[in-house]
Amino acid sequence: MSVEVFANLAWGAPVAGALLTPLLARISGKVRDSAAVAACLASALSASMLLAPLIRGELPTVYKHEWVGLPGLGKISFGILLDPLSVILANMVAWISTLVFIYSLSYMRGDPGLTRYWFFMQLFVGNMELLVLSENLVQMLVGWEGVGLCSYALIGYWYQDREEDYLRCWVGEPPEAYPPSHCGLKAFLVTRFGDTLMIAGILLLSLTAGTVSLTALRAAPPTAPPQLLLAALMLIYAGAVGKSAQLPLMEWLPDAMAGPSSVSALIHAATMVKAGAYLTARLAGVALAWSSYVDTSLFFEYVMWTGVITALIASLQAAVATELKKTLAYSTVSQIGYMMAALGATAAEPAASVAAAVFHLLSHAVFKASLFLAAGAVIHAVGSRFYKHYGGLGRYMRATLVSVLLASLSLMGVPPLSGFWSKDLVLSVVLRADPAAFCVALATAGITAFYTVRMVGRTFLGEESEVVREKAEAHEIHEADPVMLAPYAVLAVLSLALGLAGPWLEHELSSALSLSGGAGDPSWEVTAASIIVLLAGVAPAYLLYVKGREAPSLKILERLRELLLRRLYINAAYYKLFALPTLKLGRGALRVEAGMTSTLWRVAVGSLKLADAVRRLHTGVLNWNVLLWVVGGVVLLLLALFG
Repeated sequence: MSVEVFANLAWGAPVAGALLTPLLARISGKVRDSAAVAACLASALSASMLLAPLIRGELPTVYKHEWVGLPGLGKISFGILLDPLSVILANMVAWISTLVFIYSLSYMRGDPGLTRYWFFMQLFVGNMELLVLSENLVQMLVGWEGVGLCSYALIGYWYQDREEDYLRCWVGEPPEAYPPSHCGLKAFLVTRFGDTLMIAGILLLSLTAGTVSLTALRAAPPTAPPQLLLAALMLIYAGAVGKSAQLPLMEWLPDAMAGPSSVSALIHAATMVKAGAYLTARLAGVALAWSSYVDTSLFFEYVMWTGVITALIASLQAAVATELKKTLAYSTVSQIGYMMAALGATAAEPAASVAAAVFHLLSHAVFKASLFLAAGAVIHAVGSRFYKHYGGLGRYMRATLVSVLLASLSLMGVPPLSGFWSKDLVLSVVLRADPAAFCVALATAGITAFYTVRMVGRTFLGEESEVVREKAEAHEIHEADPVMLAPYAVLAVLSLALGLAGPWLEHELSSALSLSGGAGDPSWEVTAASIIVLLAGVAPAYLLYVKGREAPSLKILERLRELLLRRLYINAAYYKLFALPTLKLGRGALRVEAGMTSTLWRVAVGSLKLADAVRRLHTGVLNWNVLLWVVGGVVLLLLALFG
C-alpha cells in the first residue's frame, strides 16, 4: 500500500471502529472491546509506516484531492501533509492511545456505558489524527471540533452526577466542587470561546492571504496589509490558548478531571491539549516565513509570555492541590506553558525552538500519561481522589510506586530521564530570547520539583490514612491487575529510554524540525541553574512530605495557600463575569419565551372560543338557516343603499 493509504488509515481506522461500535456491541461486549483496541492498534501501525519515508528523507510531501467549495474560502482540497512534525505527532497520538485503550479493558470493566465510552474514545483518536495530518486550516478545524465534541462527552461521561460518587469522580471542594456533567459543559464552552476567535482568524486569513493551505502560507508571503495578517495569527492562536488551557482560558482543564482516568491520560496529557501546541508550532513557521514582510514580534512575545506566566501560575496551584489528579492537571497546564514559551522564542532562536517544544511535548506525553494511568489505579484501589485518604500506599502497590517514581523524576527534570533533556532545551531557547522570561521559567522548574515530591510523598510514603488502614486490613488494597499495570509501567520505562537516548533524540529532532536548518544545544550554565532549582524544590518537599516535618507557621504562607486553593480567583472570575451574566440572560430569555408562549396560547384559546360560537350558529335547522339568510340579505341591502 502507498504512503497516502497508510496516512488515511491512521485517522480512518478509529473513525470506522467508532461507527461500528454500536453494531459490535449487539454481538457481545468482548467483541466490542477487542475491536476498539484493534482499531486503535491499526491506526498506530499505519502511523508507524509513515516513519519510513521520514527516515529516508522523502518528507515533506503533500497529498491533495478536490474536496469542497466554500463561500469566501474558494475551493478547499482534502489534503494530507506529511512532514517530520505531523508524522511524529501522529505516532505519539496513536501509540499512547493504544496503551490507554488496553488499560481501559480493565479500568472500565463492568461500566454500563461502555458502548458510549468506546464510541467517543475511538472517534476522538480518529479526529486527533486528522487534526495533525491536515494540510489546511479548514480541514484541521474539522478534527479540532471533533476532539472538542468527544472531550465534552468523555469529561462528562459519568453524567448522572450522583452524590455517592463525590469521592471518586467529582472535582474540587466547596465552594468550588463540580459534578461531571458540569465539568464537561464547562470544558466545551470555554474551548468553544477560543474556537470562535480561531474561526474568525481563519476567515480573515483566507480573505487577506487568499489561502488556508499551511504549505502555501509558508511558501509565498502574502501581499495583504500586515496589520490584518498579524490580527489573523493572533485570532487563530486564541483557539490554541483555549484548547491547551493557557491563560486566560486555563481553568477548564483542572475541572476536566471528572472524567475517567483513562480519559485524562488520553485527552488531557497526551493528545487534545497538545493540539494547541501543535497549531502554535504551525503558526510559528508561518509567522517566521512572513517576518520580512510582517512584523510578527508581537505575536512571538505574546506566545512566550503567555506560556511562562501560565506555567508559573499553574505550578503554584499544583503545589497546594488537595487531589491527586488535580495536581497532575495543573502540572499539564504548566508543562504546556513551557512548550508555548519555547515556540514564542522562535523569532530569536529559530534553530531549536520548535524542536525544543516538540521534544518536551513528546517527553511530557509519555511520562504524564503514565502518571494519569497510575493515578487511576490509586483511585481504583482507595476509592477516593483526595490526598487526605492516601499515605503509605507504596507498601501495597510497589510496582505502581516504581512506575510513578520513574515518571515523576522525568517530570521534575532529573537526569538522565527524558524530562531533563527536553526541559533544559526549552530553558535554553527561552534564555536566548528573553532573560526575564527565562527567570520565570526557571522558578517554575523549582516549583515543579516541589509539587512532584509532595504528590509522591502524600500518596505512597509516610503514614497511612485511616481509609488506607481500614482497606488494607480488609485486604481491599492491592496492586493493579496486569492489564492496568502494564500500560503505565511501559510508559514509565519508555520515559527512561527516551532519556538515555536524549542527546541523540535532541539532535535528530533539531535537525528534522529546525526552521532554519541548524540545531541548538543547552549550555552548561542552563543545566547548572536547572539542577540548583531542582534541588531547591526537592529539599523542602522532602522534609515536609517524606520525613513528616511540620511546616513553619507563617501568616503569609497561610494566606498564599488560601489564595491558591481558591485558584487565584481566576475560576471565580469566570463565573462572576461570564457564567452568571449568561445565566441571567438565559433566565431572561426563558421569561420572554414564557410570555410569548402564554400570549400565543391565549390567542389560540380565543380563536377556539370564537370558532365554537360561530359553529353554534350552524344548527342544521332549515328554518333558522333561511331566517339568517334573510337577515343577512337585508343587512347587505341596507349597506348598499346607505353605505
